[in-house]
Amino acid sequence: MLLGSTAAAAQQLPPPADAPAAGSAQGDVSVTIYNNDVALVQDVRQLPLGKGEARQNFPDVSAAIRPETVSLVVPDAAIVEQNFDYDLLSPSSLMEKAVGETITLVRTNPATGAETRDRAKVLAVNGGVVIEVNGHVEVLRDDGLPVRVVFDKVPDALRARPTLSVTLASSRVGTRPATLSYLSRGLGWSADYVALFDDKSGTVDVQGWVTLKNTSGTTFSNAKTLLVAGEVGSTDDDNGDYRPRQRRVTRIAPGTESAAREQLGDFYLYPLTERTTIADKQTKQVSFLDAKGVAASSGYRFENAWLGSSDEPRSAQSVLRFRNSGAAGMGDALPAGVVRVYVRDARGQPQFVGENRIEHTPQGSTIALPTGDAFDVKIQPTTVSRVKQSDRWRTAVRYKLTNARSRPATVELIQGGLDWGDVRVVEDSAKGERRNAGTYAWQVPVPANGSAVVTATFDTRY
Repeated sequence: MLLGSTAAAAQQLPPPADAPAAGSAQGDVSVTIYNNDVALVQDVRQLPLGKGEARQNFPDVSAAIRPETVSLVVPDAAIVEQNFDYDLLSPSSLMEKAVGETITLVRTNPATGAETRDRAKVLAVNGGVVIEVNGHVEVLRDDGLPVRVVFDKVPDALRARPTLSVTLASSRVGTRPATLSYLSRGLGWSADYVALFDDKSGTVDVQGWVTLKNTSGTTFSNAKTLLVAGEVGSTDDDNGDYRPRQRRVTRIAPGTESAAREQLGDFYLYPLTERTTIADKQTKQVSFLDAKGVAASSGYRFENAWLGSSDEPRSAQSVLRFRNSGAAGMGDALPAGVVRVYVRDARGQPQFVGENRIEHTPQGSTIALPTGDAFDVKIQPTTVSRVKQSDRWRTAVRYKLTNARSRPATVELIQGGLDWGDVRVVEDSAKGERRNAGTYAWQVPVPANGSAVVTATFDTRY
């Protein structure tokens, strides 16, 4: 390709990496986003300043800014006063600010197209606009008739964009960088995982995606973006979020491996490799994990409540187990998020089999992820007897496990509720273990198209 001139060639060059987007007043923007609806925005802008006091506007700050967190550093200049103007220009705000002022009504005759103009005083804006025109009072109705309102000017209190205004006292003349930092709501991120499990090879492929959401009212252009995994302390947590309780709890045995990832105090950092524009009212996804052939296995789990008996067999939970260790093929600390599990069918097509949530998980952890209830593996717990002996109770429980699958299954059978009343296991028909103060567990093999029975006797104070 021949270039006609040096100027023409220059026009085809991409903008520098830290160039702000056209129409934006932002400078070199960096955004650090945390998990609990808080983000740190740092914006470096070049300010031409004279000597003495001057008012400087910073448009395109977040509309969800926390003004009390603003920090501005300008060489050879001191901050005298700062204000955040968040009353944005809109048809309704323009009319509200016009109360007591005079406007122009432009009416169009639908038959002839002729326009007439009348001056009117805005009396009130309370569920409708009340005006005084030509000596009488009327309501400006929104009934589809060709009427428009012309305002003489935009009130000083209204801004087209969220704007921070600062009065600076400069000791010299010249352009210099101004570093604006503040905390904002409305920016958040979460992790989502896609796990493709291969039962034959005993492996799982795991992809991790970061989902960014921006509801701050402002677009952050060409921003360096850093994500922080962990719950930072904040006194601004009254957002009323409700999280339903998980019915199937993901079990995690915490790992002890150090992840090869940058940390900030006790939090892990996930920087995006390239600058990105985080547009307002946008959801954006970026890949951060792609692990192949991670060692994994499927199994079953059933946890019975204390004195829990059932008239009918109940389904065991289907559980996917894997480790996020380097030896297993996936060495990284995993931020909290939802893992969606897929398994290939007989035709080789990936099919969705369930999902569950993991919390922030250290590297080297063993993850047992319940994905649903098993169709063919059932357990029926029965309290066989309960006899009082002196000041204690002797309770016998029977667990019947059935397997309608064409291959054997191993069920992790857990008796819960043992963390009260000084509960002791007197005897059990299979070798089990006390996991903690509240649970006792057995690994029970159940033959293909068969059943197994476990019995246990507990000695309790109540």
